[in-house]
Amino acid sequence: MSIRELPQLGRVAVAYSAGRDSTALLHATACAARESGGLEVLALHVHHGLSSHADAWLAHAEQVCAEWARQGLPVRLLSRRVSVALDAGEGVESAARRARYVALADMAREAGADLILLAHHRRDQAETVLLQALRGAGVRGLAAMPADIERDGLRWVRPWLRHPREAIEAYVGLHGLAFVDDDSNGDIRFARNRLRLDVWPSLETAFPQAEVSLAASADRVQDVLPGVEDWAQGLVALLQVRGVEGAAAGPGLDAVRWAELSGAERRVSLAHWYRSWQGWSLSASWLLRLAQEVPGLVFRKQPAQWPDIGLSLYRGVLLPLEGEGLVAQARVLDSAVQGESKGAATATDCSFCVESPGDHALTSWCGVLRVTPVQAGGVAPSLLRHVFAAGRRGGEQFQAGPGRPPRSLKKQFQAAGVPEWRRSGPLIWSGERLVFVPGLGIDARCLASDGGVQWGLEWVPDAR
Repeated sequence: MSIRELPQLGRVAVAYSAGRDSTALLHATACAARESGGLEVLALHVHHGLSSHADAWLAHAEQVCAEWARQGLPVRLLSRRVSVALDAGEGVESAARRARYVALADMAREAGADLILLAHHRRDQAETVLLQALRGAGVRGLAAMPADIERDGLRWVRPWLRHPREAIEAYVGLHGLAFVDDDSNGDIRFARNRLRLDVWPSLETAFPQAEVSLAASADRVQDVLPGVEDWAQGLVALLQVRGVEGAAAGPGLDAVRWAELSGAERRVSLAHWYRSWQGWSLSASWLLRLAQEVPGLVFRKQPAQWPDIGLSLYRGVLLPLEGEGLVAQARVLDSAVQGESKGAATATDCSFCVESPGDHALTSWCGVLRVTPVQAGGVAPSLLRHVFAAGRRGGEQFQAGPGRPPRSLKKQFQAAGVPEWRRSGPLIWSGERLVFVPGLGIDARCLASDGGVQWGLEWVPDAR
């Protein structure tokens, strides 16, 4: 898709860091929108807080967009501050990128835009292919960045992915565009910067067509990626642990059957399954280690935990490891495997009544629900008269704040930067209403009105 192919009416969003590339893309998009008429351009700026200059970058973005709007360009700035989780088993670059994409998607949806433009160019694509190869990536990684993809109900388009960086630099110079320089781009602690500053000049000297050739290789891998993904999805579907009614019993993977696959099938299915619930990919080294290590553990009927990646092996099933919630997850699995009747409560489900503030012990969950009087941000006591605690079943929706859209728990955990060990504990329900989620707090739809008596909720696991 080119900028000239933009829709004629509605809104289009541009990821705008205020750097050179995104500044050029935002300006070009806004100019094309003015020519076509009837199209509003949303500049989406994410404030990570990782740099001491982040506030200045936001101020620059506000100034640029305001000036362009005065010049008649149909552009409006939206910004979102995010916190980057640095303890989620991934590096700063990966964690920041994940938080950025969640924020971009949230802002676009809230503003009514279903198309987001990204300013990556051909050099970015070539660098991504090299970095993925150096990390031992599989097909998905070597496919690098797609030019046009639909994900989570949004269309993500990189219109300049096949254009050289020099063309963007020329555009910026021609129009005299002001942009910011990210000081972290010179920090060689980051892999992409080491590649860009120390390796790429020599590579380009030895192989002048390196950028074009590597980008073309990504295109070839993308041609076969859908077939590989379908194959992996089929493997995972066959290995998912199921209850007596045939429904999936949570995210558990049957490690006994998985261990019987070939090495390649184990690695591919494990990568696909892990990414489906974790939201980020296992490294090639972890995939190789688990593919070799787990079959022996399964044969010896030994449990195991890998806290660094949030994974556990329990009774022949691979499960997400969520800190204190491992025992609770195991009991849910036991109920499914042992064939309890449909509709019967699992060992971790329990009904109770909260009549006063204090600690309410939930023994099977190894912790207490702490209830305290609060001035704001709590729930009405009447909502807690008949509640029950239950584990995650999949499909739950949580609203993080008034006016914000409900989203899946996984996405809310990722957006809030909640580490795996803080996601354990029971979900608290009042009838069909999800009231409280450990790590996220109280669902905004259950918040009490201002001025009334209200109680705050906190999950406190046993210290063991």
